[in-house]
Amino acid sequence: MPKKDKDKKEKKTEETKVAEEAKAARETAEAEGAEGSAEQEAPGEKDEKDAKIAALEEELAASKDKYMRLAAEYDNYRKRTQNEKLALYDDATAKAVNELLPVADSARMAAEKLKDASPEILKGVELISDQIDKSFNKLKIEAYGEVGDEFDPQLHNAVSMVDSDELESNRIANVFQKGYKIGDKIIRHAMVQVVN
Repeated sequence: MPKKDKDKKEKKTEETKVAEEAKAARETAEAEGAEGSAEQEAPGEKDEKDAKIAALEEELAASKDKYMRLAAEYDNYRKRTQNEKLALYDDATAKAVNELLPVADSARMAAEKLKDASPEILKGVELISDQIDKSFNKLKIEAYGEVGDEFDPQLHNAVSMVDSDELESNRIANVFQKGYKIGDKIIRHAMVQVVN
């Protein structure tokens, strides 16, 4: 075993010597080449090198500009697709919720009309109505359209006008159907009666 280790050490030492000699020879050749090129360089060659350097710098600047434009274009694309995905989600949610709105309206009307019914029935209907409201809140669906709110034709659908001493002009006097929206997207306009 010791003989193998000794052979390995000798082999490594030889390899190291050869590598050092090759390195020294390379450095000598580079130094001689640099001296020779410095002696041979003429004034015309220097101008040519400067022009070449300037051309390469221009090319580098153009490549950098092209890269920066491409990076900005990609960033804009990424933001645009992200916004489109969110809009698509809002549209799909709005479409699904629009189909469930009659159920929510029915539960609310039942809760209002069953005030004289037995407490168990009333409690059951109120629990269903609350569950629908919680589901809408999870989906970020907002209900709007309350008595006394200011009438906004962008949000409300006025079906009739009424005179009132209690409310100011252009206020909602009665809500026939609540409105719903997700973010800025209107799912259903509120159906209201407005004060003259």
